[in-house]
Amino acid sequence: MGHGHGHHHEHDHAHDHDHQHEAAPLPAAFDTSVPDEALSPDQQSRRSLLRRAGLLGAGVAASSVLAGAATVPAYAGTRPGSRGGKGFLWLAGDHHIHTRYSSDGKYRVADQVRQGARHGMDWLVITDHGSGTHARIGVEKVNPDIRAARSAYEDTLVFQGLEWNIPAAEHGTVFVHPGRNEVSVLKQFETGYDGAVKAATGSTPANEALAVAGLTFLSEQVERRKVKDALMLANHPARKGIDSPHEIRAWRDATPDSHRIAVGFEGAPGHQAGGLPKPLGPGGARGIYNNSPGSDSFPGYPLESYRTWGGFDWMTATVGGLWDSLLAEGKPWWITANSDSHQVYGDTAVRGGGDFNANGRYDDPVYGGQIDITENDYWPGYYSRTHVGADGFSYAAVMDGIRAGRVWVDHGQLLSGLDVRVSGGSRWATLGGALQVKKGTRATLTVDVTPAGGPNWAGFQPTLARVDVIQGDVTGEVKDKDTFTAPSARVVKSYDVNKSTGTVRLTYDLGRVDHPVYLRLRGTDGNRSAVGAMGAAVDPAGPAIDVVGDADPWRDLWFYSNPVWVLPS
Repeated sequence: MGHGHGHHHEHDHAHDHDHQHEAAPLPAAFDTSVPDEALSPDQQSRRSLLRRAGLLGAGVAASSVLAGAATVPAYAGTRPGSRGGKGFLWLAGDHHIHTRYSSDGKYRVADQVRQGARHGMDWLVITDHGSGTHARIGVEKVNPDIRAARSAYEDTLVFQGLEWNIPAAEHGTVFVHPGRNEVSVLKQFETGYDGAVKAATGSTPANEALAVAGLTFLSEQVERRKVKDALMLANHPARKGIDSPHEIRAWRDATPDSHRIAVGFEGAPGHQAGGLPKPLGPGGARGIYNNSPGSDSFPGYPLESYRTWGGFDWMTATVGGLWDSLLAEGKPWWITANSDSHQVYGDTAVRGGGDFNANGRYDDPVYGGQIDITENDYWPGYYSRTHVGADGFSYAAVMDGIRAGRVWVDHGQLLSGLDVRVSGGSRWATLGGALQVKKGTRATLTVDVTPAGGPNWAGFQPTLARVDVIQGDVTGEVKDKDTFTAPSARVVKSYDVNKSTGTVRLTYDLGRVDHPVYLRLRGTDGNRSAVGAMGAAVDPAGPAIDVVGDADPWRDLWFYSNPVWVLPS
């Protein structure tokens, strides 16, 4: 069936050099041997978040912040130096952030990293827009700022990347493991394969082929050890309707499992403040999803795909939709959430002057004299979070965790923690993994979910009202690459939670499995819901479509997890 779970592979070469990244100690906020009074304000803030989540306490060993205390089974692919039996370190991050090195940006790298650290981010990716100016000078000029931020914020992993104008399609995050060639590889990639730089934005077969060639180039750079790793995640995939199903499949399948570069897309876009209604908000659309079909749009997409649903992209939010159609092929494809931070709602700074085209950046931001309530964005970590299960605090561990699909996402700090495992016989698998069992083995899904446990950045404590289990059959590779439905996917169980504190254990009995399936989770604060696009029998209470001009993101909070497969043989 072409399951292709290469996400248990190990990058042996990724551990051959740059050992200072691999041997990094726990961040001070996680390390209980460091007293509170020795922490910086940013570190104190991070520690308080961990304590609220019940993941840290006085006198508790540092390993207690590692979710999943059970022994990692051998088939999950442990390696020397991994956390092994201690489980994973769950690190929150954001892979889509802009600075003054973007033509529509404003902030210094240090501003975004400082704010991300303040709001609980363990890892960040600086992704300024690919463009002629950025390819010529920006990609090089931003690097010293990124390296300075790495030194200044040792408890935050700061990647350099860019927002790729995918030829024939929308945007994507591309980023690489830090190292001596990070700038040269990104510069060569942008110069040779960016749709804006190469005038290759139209939906033509030649441009689609150029996108695949760009991913192949990145894979080759990893193979040749120019960089230790590289990843691509498609950004706001349904916003313009130009990421067709066959293009997404082509990106996913462009490179071998051992160096899979394109691994997923934004389940939820940034720009979430865009839906705040006037007069105290911009009065636009969440995610700036206010489009309609254009000449390059895939004609099969319905009109409602151009809007967000509970803040999430239609491709992810539709049970039995495009994401499920990808998962039903039995191949890895993951979701994330991020800020897409350009200009922050409620900020008082305005863009500095300077000649962007000549200098590759704007001057430092300056005080604007008033609070700006017309902007669409939040600081990294303020609203959207991507949680990655890493086997240590290092750049390689974060990238490995993303590629492996050990990822869940939430809005508005709806959750503090999530531990998911499917067990059968003596084995188990977690997010992104595959449970291999004999046909007829009884399988059980166990979910430990920890609600908010404290106020979010909007100042209130959200309540987790419900958790849904979504299940679909693995039916194998599709013949029609533009398929975007999965008829077998449906909500198979819903649990009423209605809690804001304390861990809740949920269990779901799959019975004796006789065919391959996958499971994924979704949860909500219960404030807004609607029957899903495929009908009440498939999704009786899914996210509702967001209304342009009246979509307060704080009144509609959701979380989503990536899938776990069960593969009987």
